[in-house]
Amino acid sequence: MMCDAYPEKYRRPLLAIRDLIFDVASKTEGVGRITETLKWSQPSYLTQETGSGTTIRLDRFGESHIAFFVHCQTTLVDSFRGLFQDLDYSNNRAIIFDPEADLPMDELAICIAMSLTYKLNKKN
Repeated sequence: MMCDAYPEKYRRPLLAIRDLIFDVASKTEGVGRITETLKWSQPSYLTQETGSGTTIRLDRFGESHIAFFVHCQTTLVDSFRGLFQDLDYSNNRAIIFDPEADLPMDELAICIAMSLTYKLNKKN
């Protein structure tokens, strides 16, 4: 798996997010199969089969955090902020997490679904 190269402190939560991406994709209409690849040396998840969403990237953030990145030219992070004020963000491109804290899986699942259907919803 693409997260295997990370130190354990980061690998565990990154793999949890990865698993959640595949789980949400399998339950979200119109998304199709997820393609896992590297973009900018970061594990990346694309809706290549259907083109329904924007790419999600996962990586370390700074010296002590991890991040869930989306394309900076989308409105997704603004939407996430409106829904989940208690999460930490980096400008218009990422949600930031402490890898040693519990991940907000319910909120993250919603953000993943929104990302994987961004282009579908943009058309409507």
